[in-house]
Amino acid sequence: MIIGILAILSVSAAAGMRIALPLLIVGLLRSDLWSEVPLLSVIPPQVLIGILTSWSLFELFGSKKLLGQRILQIVQLIFSPFVGGLLAVTVVKIANLGIIPLWLIGLIGGLLALVLKLVQVGWFFRLRGLPIWVICVEDIICILLVLFAFDAPTNGGLIALMLLWIAIRSSTAWRKWYKKGSKVSEQG
Repeated sequence: MIIGILAILSVSAAAGMRIALPLLIVGLLRSDLWSEVPLLSVIPPQVLIGILTSWSLFELFGSKKLLGQRILQIVQLIFSPFVGGLLAVTVVKIANLGIIPLWLIGLIGGLLALVLKLVQVGWFFRLRGLPIWVICVEDIICILLVLFAFDAPTNGGLIALMLLWIAIRSSTAWRKWYKKGSKVSEQG
């Protein structure tokens, strides 16, 4: 049960970083493609491969430029909770975890993905764009989290929990930074 929860956290954290790439990897890891993914199972696999591959390539290469980062931040902020919930439910179905209710698992996965995406958007606007090395590390971590969700859920879940801890620490740092900035603007 704990291993399953860690797998759910792992795949949801991946959805908080990228939206199409985790879905593409989950589909390609399975011989039955997206038959276990709610809502995506009704779309023909050829269409899904085309859409997810195109968007994944944009996520990988478009994120290296500032305009691409801006577009991705908006789209991913809107869709990351949805994809995080879908992937969380998918892991429960694939691993036959028997965790119920599924809507609660989807909600938790979606919230984790949203929190991680909100932190990333905050850093994006605070730094006026993310450095290229951060984007590359994020791509690697996203891919690893999806792979770990199925092959090494303990490791993936611990990485997801560490990312959540970093997100919480970042929000505290932003609050202090914002308070310091507002005091300076009130004095000036």
